[in-house]
Amino acid sequence: MAVTSAKQAVVASLKEKIGSAQGAVLTTYSGLSVAQDTELRARLREAGVEYRVVKNTMLRIATNELGIEGLEQYLEGTTAIAISATDPVAPAKLISEFIKENKLKALEVKAGLVEGKVIDADGVKALAALPAREVLIAQVLAGMQSPIAGLVNVLQGSIRNVVYALDAIRQQKESA
Repeated sequence: MAVTSAKQAVVASLKEKIGSAQGAVLTTYSGLSVAQDTELRARLREAGVEYRVVKNTMLRIATNELGIEGLEQYLEGTTAIAISATDPVAPAKLISEFIKENKLKALEVKAGLVEGKVIDADGVKALAALPAREVLIAQVLAGMQSPIAGLVNVLQGSIRNVVYALDAIRQQKESA
């Protein structure tokens, strides 16, 4: 393969985007209709995810220069990559939802990258199944708040018992 300046520019662009990416998903794309591909690209664009078809050789060179290992085995056949610079879960979630909604066999997840680490297709599916970031934060905060709320209830129980005892004494004195 002759290395031209255009190919070097493509590799440099891929290297920059993958290097700064929080999350990426590699997929096959053959067999998608134009309408399906357009819809997928629009959804990904709305979420701030870049989706592009890449040559396996260019992607292999870019990831090797970045020191990412384990991706070579997934670089067979047609390859498209969805890259998010801000959200590691967004590409996996959007592509998985699109596959489920359209019951697609043509669009297949090959692998993924999360903060520079390679994950397989099952890992991408597990990543897509995670709740949204806000939900995870709420769950953590609820877990942290639970022991404190329990302590408050225990302390209020003692005070409540004292109030009940004083009320019982008051009622007893009134009846006597």
